Amino acid sequence: MGRSIFSEFNPRLQDAIVHRVGWTSLREVQEQAGRVILDGKNAVVLAPTAGGKTEASMFPALSMMLDAPPEGVGVLYVAPIKALLNNQSERLGQYTEMVGLRRFVWHGDQSPAAKQAFVKTPDELLMTTPESLEVMFISKKVPTPRLFKDLRMVVVDEVHAFAGTDRGAHLMSVIERLAALSRHDVQRVGLSATVGNPEAILEWLSGSSQLGQEVVDPPKAPARRELLVTCRESMGELAEDASELAAGQKSLFFCQSRATAEAMATRMRQVGTTVFVHHSSVSREEREDAEARFSRGRDVCIVCTSTLELGIDVGDLDKVFQSNATDTVSSFMQRMGRTGRRAGQNANMTFFCESPEAVTQAAGLIELAKTGWVESVPSQTRCWPVLVHQLLALTIAEGMFEPDDAWAAISRVPDFSGVTRARFDELIAHMETTGFLYRVGPAFTFGDRAEKVFGRRNFMELYAVFSSPQLFAVVTPSGKELGSLEQQFVDQLLEDQSSFLLGGRPWSVTQVDFNRRRIEVMPAPHGKRPSWGGFMPQFLSRELTEAMREILRSDARISYLHTSAQLALDVEREYFAPLFELGDQPVERGAGELIWWTFAGGRINTTLKYVLQALYGWKIAVDNRRLRIEGDGLLDGTFEVAQERLSHAAFWEEELPWEAILAALPDYRLSKFQPALPEGAQREMVSEFLLDVGAARGWCGGGR
Repeated sequence: MGRSIFSEFNPRLQDAIVHRVGWTSLREVQEQAGRVILDGKNAVVLAPTAGGKTEASMFPALSMMLDAPPEGVGVLYVAPIKALLNNQSERLGQYTEMVGLRRFVWHGDQSPAAKQAFVKTPDELLMTTPESLEVMFISKKVPTPRLFKDLRMVVVDEVHAFAGTDRGAHLMSVIERLAALSRHDVQRVGLSATVGNPEAILEWLSGSSQLGQEVVDPPKAPARRELLVTCRESMGELAEDASELAAGQKSLFFCQSRATAEAMATRMRQVGTTVFVHHSSVSREEREDAEARFSRGRDVCIVCTSTLELGIDVGDLDKVFQSNATDTVSSFMQRMGRTGRRAGQNANMTFFCESPEAVTQAAGLIELAKTGWVESVPSQTRCWPVLVHQLLALTIAEGMFEPDDAWAAISRVPDFSGVTRARFDELIAHMETTGFLYRVGPAFTFGDRAEKVFGRRNFMELYAVFSSPQLFAVVTPSGKELGSLEQQFVDQLLEDQSSFLLGGRPWSVTQVDFNRRRIEVMPAPHGKRPSWGGFMPQFLSRELTEAMREILRSDARISYLHTSAQLALDVEREYFAPLFELGDQPVERGAGELIWWTFAGGRINTTLKYVLQALYGWKIAVDNRRLRIEGDGLLDGTFEVAQERLSHAAFWEEELPWEAILAALPDYRLSKFQPALPEGAQREMVSEFLLDVGAARGWCGGGR
């Protein structure tokens, strides 16, 4: 066995780790990561929650800064949410202080005086979010070239939460702008839970850096897990069961929506459980109070959404509960990983399901996790909305920009690598024509329409679509407040077109006021069906739906199913048994319709829907497991002909009716910056969100 990387740390850090932290050895992930980072490589470090990833990156970072003190900020730590920053600030403050260095946390809650003091004498470690970095670039009071001229390393926590998203594209845009200010090839280190494609995430995070790359993923000791899946017909029964299991324990109860979280918390309180609610619509003060009181308590439960899925520390947990089932194995593993940290304690999760389908989904997640499979994080190369944002941000930061200079910066970002110079120029021309940009000689600045739609003063406020959700009040013309909606939902609403349900009633949108965060509505006309509005479909993967199918095809008893869940699964198996005698993807025929049970996942099924609609004009509804088809020709063999056409590669290469498919796609508003895009880019955004032609082709042509 070789020497420990500990011996290569700066002596002051070695002494502090032993005498201040009290460690006598490093974990394997810290040994491996320390060597890779001290060797100057870009890295993605994989380890479960509380697996030591923070120290794996920070100890070598501190050692390097002790060996060669930086002028200004030497290391940047970026987190996806402020709550995680605040949660980590004490720990990283301890680590920097114990070796004579300093750290500063920069976000919107920090006082102007503290920020001014940092600007005057910058700390060596800066902790922040991508949005706050953008504010620093835009602010005339922040000398970013001076602050970041000696930046050596960027550490991105929960990097899997960024990759493949708009916020990830924005993060990489900001990192590349920082890298251009530094005299170093800035080293990039990502910290992540287990993902299916860490090499691809590392390639993305490395961006324009020419440093070597290495994934740090040490073998993990087999973990003992306690899993239970239950099923009840009503939320009241579920709440009673959850309260019984939560008694005398510290537990987290994850729900898939705010509404479910609120309802479950109310029911659990009614049966005497001490409950706090933690989701994005709860005020920051209440969330922080819940975290603090929870960390001190014992007989207490936090009912939450995904806000507590990331690495926010709420102390040692006894139990994790899940309402119905998560959409991904990754989310399931992340949530279960909040338990099992104490010696002798097993990681655990109890699923409280309300339907046989939810039971099957929970079992599918568990079976996939047992094989070691986890989702790959998606990649993107033409992130149009963030490209628009960055052009507008340049006009605020610099006053104006010239296309050649903007292209030089944009083309360094992986998330824009698929945008050709011709399409970039087309975008700028479109933004000029539509008033989002205004030409001043060879340069461009903020246009009148951009000023009206976004507002220069409120630009960063509106930028919250990529950060912690903001709430918009929903009001009637008389000013009566009906409730609130999150920014992410609001960004997808169209005035005089969208309608939605709130308080059990349908409402039509008449005005969206981004500056005042208000939405004016009127009762929807009788008979008008609420539109999708901001309700985006939730897609399950092909791997998960196929795992669900295999569970339904089997007659084996499943050890982690409660009797109630096993009975629900037995009912579902009894329904499907005669269908599976017809094949893996059976067709269930009825009067004037058929159901094609593909078990292919949401995006493949949605792709099949729009292809078949374009070819045959059928009316088709889809979910993650099936297509329900109505129309002419279903009983005369036309459907079988359609299936045959879909199975040929030539069809997908030559006959795909793209014009009709794109014309039929819904007019989803996926970003507030969408109106600034040419129609082709807007359609591309929607089609990439809904469709996966490559996966559908593979599934139809031999993927079965």
